[in-house]
Amino acid sequence: MESVLALGGLVLLRDSVEWEGRSLLKALIKKAALCGEQVHILGCEVSEDEFREGFDSSINSRLIYHDLFRDPLSWSQTGEALPGGPLGALQAMCRRTDPGPFTIALDSLSWLLLHLPCTALCQALCALSHQHSRPGGSCLAEPVRVLGLLHEELHGPGPLGALSSLAQTEVTLSGAMGQASAHILSRRPRQRPALQTQWFSILPDFSLDLQGGPLLESQPHPDPHTAPVDPTAHVTFNLHLSKKEREAKDSLTLPFQFSSEKQQALLRPGPGQATSHIFYEPDAYDDLDQDDPDDDLDV
Repeated sequence: MESVLALGGLVLLRDSVEWEGRSLLKALIKKAALCGEQVHILGCEVSEDEFREGFDSSINSRLIYHDLFRDPLSWSQTGEALPGGPLGALQAMCRRTDPGPFTIALDSLSWLLLHLPCTALCQALCALSHQHSRPGGSCLAEPVRVLGLLHEELHGPGPLGALSSLAQTEVTLSGAMGQASAHILSRRPRQRPALQTQWFSILPDFSLDLQGGPLLESQPHPDPHTAPVDPTAHVTFNLHLSKKEREAKDSLTLPFQFSSEKQQALLRPGPGQATSHIFYEPDAYDDLDQDDPDDDLDV
């Protein structure tokens, strides 16, 4: 899991109905807060109280919560809604001037995809995750890290592919026999993507308990959006023989196989077949000397 927070940029947390990802999102938020980072949370799916539940006071004091859950469409007119709605909140985060480490948690990207055009959301995420300078032109000390929770079963391949192309790290949650695992796909500049698998559990205080020993060895990972090609999908012949076809093949005598039976049949005519003879009369100039048939060539 260290590699998830080691890089800046967009980190996609892809969960499913069987394996929810909000607990892992909160665990990564806690880890970032304990490292002294500023953590901004754009809450869309649950209330602020529910999201902060489980964190102790020292962690909650370091979290800046932007609440879209209470009034996402600004209908209450109480002044509590975020100006500009969800897109305005994202754009406001792009205008930060703090030089220190900065983490933004989006709970969730799926909610934002359902309320914003995919192109506008991708542009805002790109501006966030590639933010390296202040408006005045000086460089920020640390890049921005964006943690985005994505319920991938709610979206088609188009939005998923667009978000995946922006992400520096993708964490896909799965598991077996009640044990959760994270498949971590990391993309580093000028390096091939690497895939790691980590078994883990999350404690009640949202601390990560890594299990199963060290991470598996990193392996080169192909582009996840390129469908695997089956070389046997469109062949015009069978690649495998049935038992009956194999027996027929083994019993067939091929024409170029000169078996002993075929040789005997050619040398010994069968009954009722006409026989032939070859008569040869030597010419006067024929050389019958078998010792040196080429002596007339003077070689």
